[in-house]
Amino acid sequence: MRKEKMLLYSTYLKHRFGGRVHKISVDAGFGCPNRANGRDGHGCIFCDSSGSAAVGIARQVSIRQQLEQAKALMQRKYRAKWFIAYFQPYSNTFAPLAQLRRCYDQALKVDKVVGLAVGTRPDCVDDGVLDLLAEYHRRTYLWLELGLQSSHDRTLAYLGRGHDYACFLDAYQRAKTRGLRVCVHLIIGLPGESRDDILQTAREMAGLGVDGIKLHLLHVLRGTPLGDRYLAGEINTLAREEYVQLAVDVIECLPPHTLIQRLTGDGPRELLLAPLWSLNKWEVLNAIGAELERRGTRQGSHFPGTKSRTCDL
Repeated sequence: MRKEKMLLYSTYLKHRFGGRVHKISVDAGFGCPNRANGRDGHGCIFCDSSGSAAVGIARQVSIRQQLEQAKALMQRKYRAKWFIAYFQPYSNTFAPLAQLRRCYDQALKVDKVVGLAVGTRPDCVDDGVLDLLAEYHRRTYLWLELGLQSSHDRTLAYLGRGHDYACFLDAYQRAKTRGLRVCVHLIIGLPGESRDDILQTAREMAGLGVDGIKLHLLHVLRGTPLGDRYLAGEINTLAREEYVQLAVDVIECLPPHTLIQRLTGDGPRELLLAPLWSLNKWEVLNAIGAELERRGTRQGSHFPGTKSRTCDL
């Protein structure tokens, strides 16, 4: 893939820290306000019982142990030099401030951990949480990751998100007034959304000048409400070529300064119902790079102007 066509997060981190940087997914035991205030019950229709956790998280051990175990593997396998602790499953601001502080501090005490990434929901970041994150932003390299998925309220309602787009905008603006770096998660291929709908969401993010973007394809997991609807023949998923075309359309809309942290996604192999082509991640990534090359375009080709950065990335 021709990396110069996009501002990729992995490349940026390598330049910033002077070596290979890997994110390590951590399960700190948090729940989700959209799951009956815990880990039980149904939340968003696409989310499985792991709370969208990465495969292989050793959730039965402490945060420090999770990081040390994964760090050893990544040093051996990828020659990683530095690490970012990624609080990923469920909603990682859904706890009292004192508990959040203990968890974040435990991660930062691990040798060679140079930053934090905190994944959560727009309706789970009150001012107290944002003030705490702003404190860590001043201490370390920190990203707040907000799951939005779509800017369309009808889609958010279908997904059972439990918040609307206005809630996201409020959370985003309050985070930016504190100088936080914000990465927004979007899903391509959501039921009922057209190409125009997807591009409207992309243009909304471009207009905000978001610091980072994660693009996910809609993948359907067994044991979720979405999976039940798929098995009942109520929804379809994208073909790989469709996804590649749409992902490139979005990339072209994004500001040149937005860090692209993810270009696709995959689910646990044993739970994945569709699309099975998503398991071949490198083929998808290479296809996206090839399509940009074929079009002769790049990130920001369709962005009307470069927006000034709202924080030091």
